[in-house]
Amino acid sequence: MDLSIIVVNYNTFKLTKETIDSCLAEPTHYTYEIFLVDNKSTDDSLEKLEDYFKDEISRGTIKVIANSHNDGFAKANNLAIEPAEGDYILLLNSDTLIKEATIDKCMDYITEGIHADVGALGCKVSLADGSLDKACKRSFPNPVNSFYRLFHIKTDSGRDDYNLDNLDDDGVYEIDCLVGAFMLVRKATIDDIGLLDDTFFMYGEDIDWCYRIKQAGWKVVYFGEAEIIHYKGASSEDEKSKKRNPKLIYEFYRAMYIFYKKHYTKKYNIFLNIAVYIGIALLLIVNLVKNLFRS
Repeated sequence: MDLSIIVVNYNTFKLTKETIDSCLAEPTHYTYEIFLVDNKSTDDSLEKLEDYFKDEISRGTIKVIANSHNDGFAKANNLAIEPAEGDYILLLNSDTLIKEATIDKCMDYITEGIHADVGALGCKVSLADGSLDKACKRSFPNPVNSFYRLFHIKTDSGRDDYNLDNLDDDGVYEIDCLVGAFMLVRKATIDDIGLLDDTFFMYGEDIDWCYRIKQAGWKVVYFGEAEIIHYKGASSEDEKSKKRNPKLIYEFYRAMYIFYKKHYTKKYNIFLNIAVYIGIALLLIVNLVKNLFRS
């Protein structure tokens, strides 16, 4: 098996259906399987998906994993990664659409012998309005670039530019970090570094995985010649104009804390560490309060 595609559903029948449909509709010369992992949906979306895709399920093209608890995005993906038979694993958000030839283009690149050191590959991720989802090509967060980003300070330094705005959106180059909405990862790399860290509930696990991939000596590549559409926030209520689930806000800042504590605490002095932890706590409080006044 060449490729295992993993899609996690949580109360998003229409979006998940369209995501999987876009995979099935895309001609490819690679063999693949699709894992549909339901994260204990509270509606009837799993039943509807099983009925809609019953032919593909009976043929074994789609394999369903019904999680008994919603323990987060990372853990749900891990449930499928472990039994996956593909030499490559594609994490694909349930609010995305695969564009023409994206799977073949990405697989053609990463399977080339000269790219045997590429552990993870991401494509161009466009939002519904046609703009770039800047999370698809990033530097690792650190105290410096996080400060610039927090206070909206522009920088020409690649080292301090978190979103790598200076790099061509259609280009191909090695970067630090991809977005979990589309991550094509070599199975050999996963065998080397381990599964997603399920301490992260639904934010930060992609950054942590990329960090561990690069630490182990593999390359992380942004491949802007292929593209998906990301209806960002549709499965997490992440819209600025709407009141959000406070748990999602908490998990966002909790992920910052986990990542910093895991990878940076020993790199910086105690005073900077304390300042970072206080900053994360203040941001959490401010955003929870702001959320109260949203309609």
